[in-house]
Amino acid sequence: MLRALRVLLGTAALAPALADEEPKYGDSLTYMIPADAPPSFDGHRESTYATVHSVAPFYSVLIRVDPENPADITHFVCDLCTEMPQPADDGRTYAFKIRRDVKFHDGSPLTAADIAASYNKIIFPANGELSARSSNYLMVDKVEAPDPETVVFHLKFATSAFLPALADPFNFIYKKDILDRDPRWYEKNIVGSGPFKFVDHQVGQSIKGEKFRDYYHKGRPYLDGFTGIYADKQAVRVEAIRSDRASIEFRSLPPAARDELVKALGDKITVQESDWNVASGVTPNHKRKPFDDPRVRRALTLAIDRWHGAPGLSKVAIVKTVGGIVYPGSPLAANRQELEQIAGFWPDIEKSRAEARRLLKEAGAEGLSFELLNRNVDQPFKYVATWLIDEWSKVGLHVKQRVLPTGPWFEAMRNGDFDVVLEAPGHGMVNPLLDVQKALPASVDSENYGNYDDAQEVELYDKMLRETDPAQQRALMRQFEKLVLDDQAHMIWVLWWHRIVPYRSYVKGFKIAPTHFINQDLATIWLDR
Repeated sequence: MLRALRVLLGTAALAPALADEEPKYGDSLTYMIPADAPPSFDGHRESTYATVHSVAPFYSVLIRVDPENPADITHFVCDLCTEMPQPADDGRTYAFKIRRDVKFHDGSPLTAADIAASYNKIIFPANGELSARSSNYLMVDKVEAPDPETVVFHLKFATSAFLPALADPFNFIYKKDILDRDPRWYEKNIVGSGPFKFVDHQVGQSIKGEKFRDYYHKGRPYLDGFTGIYADKQAVRVEAIRSDRASIEFRSLPPAARDELVKALGDKITVQESDWNVASGVTPNHKRKPFDDPRVRRALTLAIDRWHGAPGLSKVAIVKTVGGIVYPGSPLAANRQELEQIAGFWPDIEKSRAEARRLLKEAGAEGLSFELLNRNVDQPFKYVATWLIDEWSKVGLHVKQRVLPTGPWFEAMRNGDFDVVLEAPGHGMVNPLLDVQKALPASVDSENYGNYDDAQEVELYDKMLRETDPAQQRALMRQFEKLVLDDQAHMIWVLWWHRIVPYRSYVKGFKIAPTHFINQDLATIWLDR
């Protein structure tokens, strides 16, 4: 079986490259969504795959990573624009020309005003509104639509982080007149201009779409429709693929599930794997004692034996790589020698745990008992949490889990209703300058739930964002990483994830990427059965 698996994995990587295959029209895709329900349908508000995998097929975006080559996250192509613009004004002005042939699913035309209104909602949320990515646009001064076919972004300063921010897959384009009436309408309702029209949503069960016949990318989509089935239990999802009641789960399955499906179905299953721009991260609530004390937070990270834990955990969970705050392997990432200088990454775990015990005693927190808030998703949340609790017990800490469904989990974080929470810092793009914003205070990044302020951290980040020299930028990133992970231990990066997608071999057009957020509109998927 292992030989067969190796052969299959070797050929699977080549499968998406068969561009000469003639796509077939018709049929409907059924896929699994590993959640009980999305917290809402609003991509501007949310940051979870549960939202993207539910509603991305209904929406258009301005620009995106090339769907024909999603592994290249540095190459962007137009979705609603006619061509990628050349920046003007020393890199501070981007003027996009918008297609004339785009309609919303209700038949009304989409214009530059809708795009400007959508980005203004994302970048400049009104009081009381929540935008998960407003901090990605610190460089943006204003967005305007001078005419129906032009949208212009005016930047405060030039930065290489702008286009990746613009191409974020959560940046759905909404109708301006709906936003003007009710900015929160899209939390519970759907109307877009994407390849599929909304048909039905059964809470906690499924979401359905049908082909939009007036879709502006002619010849797409190939499918007549789709059904996404919600199932937070892995066993349910694996059995659905095994029995052919579903074809794929776009997020990831663990190694054991991959092996199980390959053994049972042979060449009826194809597998693609990739490094993943998501990490398991721990956030202490700085407003709850004793987690307001950096010594206690530092002790939490010092207790974790990442180097020896990763190989074993990767055999049962979708985690694999030890890394710091930057996606491993990218130019701004720390190498192993640099990592080993940071608390929690020391090569001598006994020395590390001795320091953790010393800090806890000094802080008056020996034998501390606390609660770890966790998400009701098996992979890798529950596996990583179980391992962490065991690691913390080795320095005398007593930890219990509180597991919540996706929606209540987010609400608990947003309301500060936790001691320590296991999160999944994940990003639509691999762009370290934006990715590390997750560690910035909530005054800058609303998706940070640590309840802390740190003027030094914000100042250092702003300097790094504006730096154009790669060597200087990398040096600043090392300072930023040391401050966040070691000196203050505002957050704790545990392990980076590994994406494994086994799927029915009749599914064509799927090309794996280092993120499970991009290329989820299903426009390029077709079925050969």
